[in-house]
Parts: sequence; structure tokens; C-alpha cells
Amino acid sequence: MTAALAPTETERSIARTPHDIFLTNLIANHILLFTAIAATGKSYFEFIVLVPVLSFCFLGYTFWRASRVKRSDSEFVYIHWQIARRWSKLFASVLLILVSITVLGFLGYTYLGMMKEAVFAFIGGLGFLPTLLTTLALIVIESDSLHHARVGTLPNWAKRRFLGIETVTEP
Repeated sequence: MTAALAPTETERSIARTPHDIFLTNLIANHILLFTAIAATGKSYFEFIVLVPVLSFCFLGYTFWRASRVKRSDSEFVYIHWQIARRWSKLFASVLLILVSITVLGFLGYTYLGMMKEAVFAFIGGLGFLPTLLTTLALIVIESDSLHHARVGTLPNWAKRRFLGIETVTEP
């Protein structure tokens, strides 16, 4: 994408897709669906497995599609897929940490005789709380990226990273 050519409406529409997918994962899956299932109590708690399964599908599709998009077709679309991929990698890392802490909590309860309440505090404080904070921060970040795709621009850090353009800030 050269500085003289603005992206077409079709390119802007296609560039919004990865951000829509990521925000759907964060908001609809990790906030709304998780809260709805957790609020029902023990009666539907087995459906909580839907949250990581859907998240794996959303993240997997984003990684797969970001690796398939070609820079030569549309550099603007390519960069927006790479932006979504970058934030998806961060979120996948946070989810991996959550799973690791949950497994450690389970092992502590099962083999070390930790109290159930201590395990819940461990998993909640070191697992769910950072995941929730990261989710909320990524919603804000990804909403900004979606806005950039909608208006046909790129964030300054993406210009530096993918185009090698140093942005000049005005005083």
C-alpha cells in the first residue's frame, strides 16, 4: 500500500473481518457465553467447555487465515490480518497460562492436599483475573484496530513494523 493510494471500500470491508472475528471471540465467547454458563450454576456447567472450544476455533482460523493472506493482493488487508494475528498470539499465550495454572491447582488439590478454597483462590487470582484484565484491554486495543480498518488507515506501530515507515509526530 503506497501512501498515495487509499484502500478501496472492498479492501476496508475485508480488513475489518479479522478484527470482527477477534472481538467476537473476546466479547461473545469469553465474556457473554462464559458469564451466561457460569451464572446458571451447576445445572449447565458442563457446557463451559464450549468457551475454550470456540476460542480455539476462532484463534485457529485467525492464525490459519493470516498465514494464507497474500501481501501482493492487498497490503492493507494483509497488515490488518497480521495485526489481528499479533493480538491473537498474545491472547493465546494468556489462555495457555490460565490452563497451566488450572492444571497446577488441580494437581495441588489432588496430590498435595490443598484445600478446595485455596485452589479456587489460586486459580482465580493467578489465572482468571489476569485473563479477564487482558481480555478487557484487548477489547479496547482491537476496537481501535477495527476503527483503523473501517476508515482505511493503519496504526502507527503497524506502519513501522510492516511498512518500515517512521511516523513523524507533530508538536
